[in-house]
Amino acid sequence: MMFDTTTPSACLPRRAALAAALTAVLAGGVLPQAWAQGSAASSANWPGKPITFVVPQAPGGANDVIARAVAQGLGQSLGQPVIVENRAGANGNVGTSQVARSAADGYTFLVTAQSAYTINPALYSTVPFDPIKDFTPVMQLAVAPYLLVVNPNFPAKNLDELVAYAKQHPGKVEYASAGNGTLNHLLGEMLKKQKGIDLLHVPYKGASAAATDVVAGQLPMTFGSFPGVMPFVSSGKLRVLGVASDKPTQLAPEITPLGKGLAVTSWYGLFAPAGTPDTVVVRLHAAITKVLATPVMAERLKNLGAESVISTPQSFKASLPAELAYWKQVVQDSGAHID
Repeated sequence: MMFDTTTPSACLPRRAALAAALTAVLAGGVLPQAWAQGSAASSANWPGKPITFVVPQAPGGANDVIARAVAQGLGQSLGQPVIVENRAGANGNVGTSQVARSAADGYTFLVTAQSAYTINPALYSTVPFDPIKDFTPVMQLAVAPYLLVVNPNFPAKNLDELVAYAKQHPGKVEYASAGNGTLNHLLGEMLKKQKGIDLLHVPYKGASAAATDVVAGQLPMTFGSFPGVMPFVSSGKLRVLGVASDKPTQLAPEITPLGKGLAVTSWYGLFAPAGTPDTVVVRLHAAITKVLATPVMAERLKNLGAESVISTPQSFKASLPAELAYWKQVVQDSGAHID
């Protein structure tokens, strides 16, 4: 049957039929069902191309090294390359927001340090991501303890002696940090509040610079990550007063825990953009769990001053709201703020 396309009225029956057919398709959910089937088929074949781990910190740090170690083992397990891409800036906000805006197709993930994810939302006036709504937690990859260390010439040999000395010299004992709002800054503020002492905070541009000046005797003390300061402790250039935990660390069981009020879990975690298919998250979690369980990976983490941790998408997700609320209060108490 032919229609005269030069006559508008002749097209009406066909247009009406097409409109009715389209309405029926949409009402019946045929197109959404087809899209869902396509998405399921895509995730079932995952991974079909290289995967990217975005690290929102500079190369060489603990988070970067852990991401690269996991990426290497994961690539061998999945049969696809896992590329680590550093997107540093704004204390981790730049790379984190990049992943928040990425396609939720199972090929872009965030590997980040706990401080950038749970402290930044409280530290900055605004951050370009929502830590709850914009991401699907996959798992914690590792934890790294923080140590309270002093210059060997400082008179305190343990935490009690430090507290006593600080009370005898209020406002005179300085502690170095990696900068305002960083984890080692907030640990110092937590120590001040818990013990009722007056310490003077001196921010540096990075943890390495802070530790170096404590080694040199420019300042008496700092909190530092295990991988960052333990080499100085081992060489006698720093004295360790305790680990920021309520139980001994397996990395150095002889170090005294500082107790419950100063117990901090500093983790490195893996996140997917919100909406990433559950099948991808489950497969990725299972593959990385196997990688972390290998003796080679356990030794690599130990050499970095970190430990693997048992974690699931469910347990990781459940822990985040309380952790975000906790650090929000700590930041408020410290007065730290970045516009």
